[in-house]
Amino acid sequence: MLKNLLVALLCLGTIHAHADTIRTDVLVIGGTASGTSAALQCARSKVKTILVEPGAWLGGEMTSGAMCIMDANRNLPAGIFGEFRKKVREFYAKTPGFDTTANAVLKFEPYTGAAILKKMTDTVKNLTLKLNTPFTSVKKNGTGWMVTIKENGKINTIKAQILIDATPTGDAAAMAGATFTSGFESRKDTGEQLAPENAIPVTQDITWCAILKDFGKAVDKTIARPEGYNEELYAGLKGKDLLKMVLGGKLYNDKYMIKWGEWGNSFKSSPELLDPKNREQYYKETRLKVLGLVYFIQTTGGLKNFGLSDEFGTPDQLPPIPYMREYRRAKGEVRMVLDDIFTPYARNSKLYRTSIAVGDASPGQHFVDKRGPQTPYPPFPAYSIALGSVVVKDLENLLVTEKSLSTSHLVSASAFYPSVQMVLGQGAGCVAAYCAFYKTTTKHLNVRSIQGELLDFKGYLMPFSDVPLSDRNFRAIQQVSATGMLQGVQKVTGKTAAVLFRPDSLVSTAEVEPVIREIYTRAFIWFNKNKPGAQFTLGNLLSFISEITLTEPKVLQGNIQKQWKDVYKFTGTYDLTRPITRREFAVLTNKFLNPFARTVDLTGKLVN
Repeated sequence: MLKNLLVALLCLGTIHAHADTIRTDVLVIGGTASGTSAALQCARSKVKTILVEPGAWLGGEMTSGAMCIMDANRNLPAGIFGEFRKKVREFYAKTPGFDTTANAVLKFEPYTGAAILKKMTDTVKNLTLKLNTPFTSVKKNGTGWMVTIKENGKINTIKAQILIDATPTGDAAAMAGATFTSGFESRKDTGEQLAPENAIPVTQDITWCAILKDFGKAVDKTIARPEGYNEELYAGLKGKDLLKMVLGGKLYNDKYMIKWGEWGNSFKSSPELLDPKNREQYYKETRLKVLGLVYFIQTTGGLKNFGLSDEFGTPDQLPPIPYMREYRRAKGEVRMVLDDIFTPYARNSKLYRTSIAVGDASPGQHFVDKRGPQTPYPPFPAYSIALGSVVVKDLENLLVTEKSLSTSHLVSASAFYPSVQMVLGQGAGCVAAYCAFYKTTTKHLNVRSIQGELLDFKGYLMPFSDVPLSDRNFRAIQQVSATGMLQGVQKVTGKTAAVLFRPDSLVSTAEVEPVIREIYTRAFIWFNKNKPGAQFTLGNLLSFISEITLTEPKVLQGNIQKQWKDVYKFTGTYDLTRPITRREFAVLTNKFLNPFARTVDLTGKLVN
């Protein structure tokens, strides 16, 4: 026995001797849509970054999970998501059936999406990518983190100042000790009128997507009868036009995404089923049912020429991971609730002022479990995602994205979409890069500095679909609106509501006065003296600028009049008595008053 013990100790010493300790500024665990985006942003912000992905592909559920038809955020192509979308569109530009509409639904073959993301990461300095690399532990290391990974058959350690958990399951944050919640919160808990009176321990279904390919009518691609096949599991599909349903998920190159409901490939989920100790068996059982669906389509449905695409490299040709809508949500520095989306300006907290991302996805409500209620959402508006929702409470320098984002259940039903998550990941990357660059922690975040970095890289703070990135005044409009001085207006179309800035509409005094008074201590003197009318005029704004900047009024007016068309490129006439437009107000206010420079905390409150 002593001899065996000595041999074991010698082997252990050999393993440790060959193990490496790797140091980095930021470690992102999870090459999901958000994780890839976060890592790209950190590297572009010139901090040393490592991206660890347990699987073989980047993109998470939109590639490895085959959720590759995305309609969310097509009117808000922010930053890295807009870059990815452009590359996808360029790749398919000459493909038959490609939709050339400017804001068409984004679709792609999973392998192609993953390859585009891989190429994006390959062309960025400061970023080390580790695919096929599981992580085994997460521990605190001072204000930073120490993570063990299994790489090329050995255990290595990564020491990072900032850790981002971008896994779909929140496993890294769980190892770190984060506090989670799941299911429907009660109305008393969140204050949401649409929340149930009592908490309901139900989560949305997972869907195990499949990609079928039409190999031609003469070809039989029928798979072997799956283990435990039970045709009654698909009884709700009998009598339906399965060919039409398959064609509804059309991609390119004769491929089709299968993402069906209760009688198809969506399955009851729960925190218990997704728990790491149960997850492998749960996945095995649901994969067999998806194979059963494919077999049903090919046999009962008579579509034998539609076979599984072989692009994933898995033994059963199904995607490696499922499309997971929710699991567990971390307790963050702030928690977003529905009122932060529907009435952001009327809240005591002003979370929109801390925005690091935008989304416009309609909330999903997918419950095989009949205890899951169908929430009667009003038309769902585009919205901003608060910085504090990615910052884990009581765990310094730990950020979360994906399903772990700190929101209520009713908000997470929109935020989980991959295209929204890709936008969010970039924002989280800016937060991490700020901490790394300034060698500080998440307890000392400068919201405006982080937002400024995001704007530098073509991110959105406010979800205005009528002021694109190409607009010459995009940044000024975003910055002034992020103070609340100029507010977005919701335009309802069916079940959704776009948020518009309306740059050519006129400014009302009632809209701008409260925030002007809040930001500028001498504003009450000016308003009491000048008493502007219902509509704020150009003369009113220039007078106020003179008051705050102590500039001679005639000098200011003369300079702006000279630059009105050539520099500012305003199309309206220079007339001091004319009501000012929102575009003009945003541009001049941003330049001369810079309200965006006022510091705010994670709740959006102004800091003196």
